[in-house]
Amino acid sequence: MPTRSNAILQRLNRVRKFLRPGRAFWPGTALAISVIALDQLSKWWIVHRVMDPPRVIEVAPFFNLVMTWNPGVSFGLLQDIGATATWLLPAVAAVVVSILLVWLYRVQRMLLGCALALIVGGAIGNVIDRIMYGAVADFLDFHVSGWHWPAFNVADAAITVGAVMVVTDALLAPHEKR
Repeated sequence: MPTRSNAILQRLNRVRKFLRPGRAFWPGTALAISVIALDQLSKWWIVHRVMDPPRVIEVAPFFNLVMTWNPGVSFGLLQDIGATATWLLPAVAAVVVSILLVWLYRVQRMLLGCALALIVGGAIGNVIDRIMYGAVADFLDFHVSGWHWPAFNVADAAITVGAVMVVTDALLAPHEKR
């Protein structure tokens, strides 16, 4: 029969294990910070240097640099919600980022950790724009035969790649017993 001190030690070990970050946390944190930095640097360069004055710059037959401001979410969704976007979208993003950070803190698999980090970094990058400008700066314009994909930015690309990686991890990772 375990003594009271053994039971306390076992509980402490469980708490310690629970509080220990997963192996993907620190690399994921570094990746998220890198995404935020790259996103904000690219937006600063486009907004304050390249697109002053705003114009269309043809980079390749299928790719332009443009300057658009998106008050909605990724790829122009929910643009018509008006002033509500000023506080609602950053609040929703903060909740989502908080949940993803807790998940990132616990995750062991590097693919999943990188995926979550890309989403977190992209979401924070776009929230910074909403706070600073009231909208998100989008400037990457890909097109084919006159059809243009909605303009996007580095943060949007990181969120999209991260989401694809989460799905890939869910499909390929070994399933753990519950």
